[in-house]
Amino acid sequence: MFRQPALPPLAFMAFFLVAGCSSPDTTQPTDVATEPVAGLVPGNLAASHGDVTTSKLPQFDPADFVRRIDNPFLPLRPGTRFVYAGTEDGESLRDLFDVTHEVKTILGVRATVVLDRLYKEGELVEKTFDYFAQDRRGNVWYLGEDTKEFENGRVSSTEGTWLAGRDGARAGIAMPAHPKIGQTVQQEFAKGVAEDMTTFVRRGVRVSTRFGSFHGCLKTEDFTPLEPGAKEVKFYCRGIGFVKGHDVTGGSVRLSLVDIRR
Repeated sequence: MFRQPALPPLAFMAFFLVAGCSSPDTTQPTDVATEPVAGLVPGNLAASHGDVTTSKLPQFDPADFVRRIDNPFLPLRPGTRFVYAGTEDGESLRDLFDVTHEVKTILGVRATVVLDRLYKEGELVEKTFDYFAQDRRGNVWYLGEDTKEFENGRVSSTEGTWLAGRDGARAGIAMPAHPKIGQTVQQEFAKGVAEDMTTFVRRGVRVSTRFGSFHGCLKTEDFTPLEPGAKEVKFYCRGIGFVKGHDVTGGSVRLSLVDIRR
């Protein structure tokens, strides 16, 4: 599921960080789609789930993408690490969100590879490679993820893994160029696997974390039809990205920004 960073159970992700780490833990999967697949690229379509209908997606055109991801609310600068800390059920969490210098070609688009690692009580519990790209208008697209959950040092699940162009999955929008209050977008289009959605609910929010205080932030509410009733709140601040979030229902995760390293 889309995460910035990962927040179980909804994958509290979507955004930065020290890249190209030399440890084996940074090794990314190589089996990603490299050619467009007919009928799987979303155009001006709307997707509905119950009483929620997403905004129409902009046209997905591989020729319309740029190399930099500099959306004000989701800048992904290679070589940056965002460090988050928090709790879940009284246990400590630490999340390392690394924007690497590596790219993967998916549906004809060069996607930035982000490595997201979540630690609980110092033990790695989830590792995910996320794939993002930005079009010329400034929309940040989410093209898939390769995720693994760990128990006692061993992979226990790969649930939530998906890739645009495979098995009917399509790219979604991680962050619009100009998010509007009341607007709902679908971040993931992998039916029955990953269907995260977000609604923009407030602008101009002030947010404080151990790293600092931020003004003019954007508040979102995230949910998925795959987990009815579960909801989380996130805050994105201009020039930084994701700075704070917590589960509202369906979980007890809380995470906030504690450091940025470049």
